[in-house]
Amino acid sequence: MLSRLKLSHLAAGAIVVLVGYTSSVAIIFQAIEAVGATQAQANSWLVVLGLGMGLTSLILSLWFRMPILTAWSTPGAALLATGLNGVPISEAVGAFLFCGALLTLTGLTGWFERLARLIPDALANALLAGILFQFGLSAFAALGEDAALVGIMGATFLAGRVMFPRYTIPAVLVAGCLWAGFAGSFGDLEALDLSISMPEFVAPAFSLPVLIGVGLPLYIVTMCSQNMPGVVTLRGAGYTPPVSASLTVTGLASLLLAPFGGFAFNLAAITAAICAGPEADDDPKSRYLSSVVAGVLYCLVGLGGATVISLFLIAPKALIATVAGLALLSTIGNSLSAALSDSRGREAALITFMMTVSGVSFFGIGAPFWALLMGLAVNHLFNPSEPQTVRARPAP
Repeated sequence: MLSRLKLSHLAAGAIVVLVGYTSSVAIIFQAIEAVGATQAQANSWLVVLGLGMGLTSLILSLWFRMPILTAWSTPGAALLATGLNGVPISEAVGAFLFCGALLTLTGLTGWFERLARLIPDALANALLAGILFQFGLSAFAALGEDAALVGIMGATFLAGRVMFPRYTIPAVLVAGCLWAGFAGSFGDLEALDLSISMPEFVAPAFSLPVLIGVGLPLYIVTMCSQNMPGVVTLRGAGYTPPVSASLTVTGLASLLLAPFGGFAFNLAAITAAICAGPEADDDPKSRYLSSVVAGVLYCLVGLGGATVISLFLIAPKALIATVAGLALLSTIGNSLSAALSDSRGREAALITFMMTVSGVSFFGIGAPFWALLMGLAVNHLFNPSEPQTVRARPAP
């Protein structure tokens, strides 16, 4: 397997970890603060979250030979940041275990996989394009923050697409890092935390109000706002994802790591699109190697704990936004093209896309879930006689 590794695999895996941490680690810190964790417990959260994502990504990618990436539940962390105030950490851990049990049960029963098959490909592609749209847009919005940095990265991207398309994104990342280092855009290196972190066990306690008020909503937002987009991301890239097996693995990981701070693991969407897209590899059959690289790096980041995460936090925001946006441009374009190609389902796909981009949420559940419901309703209204079950096209 090592002999098949390419620079594009290494670059995609590195970008995944960079984007995954820097885009949402601040929300994790807020959740940790809300529960009143000690510094040792806070460090434990960061360790097991990295290890959990890394190990589950490695297991699923190597098992199914697909670019299956997992992640911590970002909307779940946002929920915890507001819902754990005044809740003892032991009862919070009990809620994490309850959520993990529900995730595992969902995987074992297979009902979610059957539900996912009801989504037409056009809507899946529209949903994926909508989820990724803000990341693509952020690459251009970053021009207002650091025009020189983004301009150099953009010029490198265009040159790379013409002269060395396979290595375009690695070249963009290198060019951005070199310019940021030359311009002094990286944060204070003296702020690096060089301490060694270890997992710390917290005995769970179970409170019915906390289970219902925290554990159940954590499960719902993780399923609706994370796992569903994760499924359509792989479908949009041409894969038939092993939904039930993936939910079982991430659910078991949540159960095992909950006492140490691993509150919920799920299928990734945005970072998975980086590994599942053509920038990672021209051959869809070997793109899983990029998710294997990401899994290894996630484990190393977890073991490095606070040191590696503080290193991520000093990177210029414009650099991260630009490299992520440019890496996803092909996926966004391909998804939009596939979503709008059939005139019969164009209105439903466009509504799904626009609703997703809107970012609105109701009852703590994000726009992708409501966009999918609206798209399915419109699709059925305009095409009532057509079957709703559409098989994902196999990866070539």
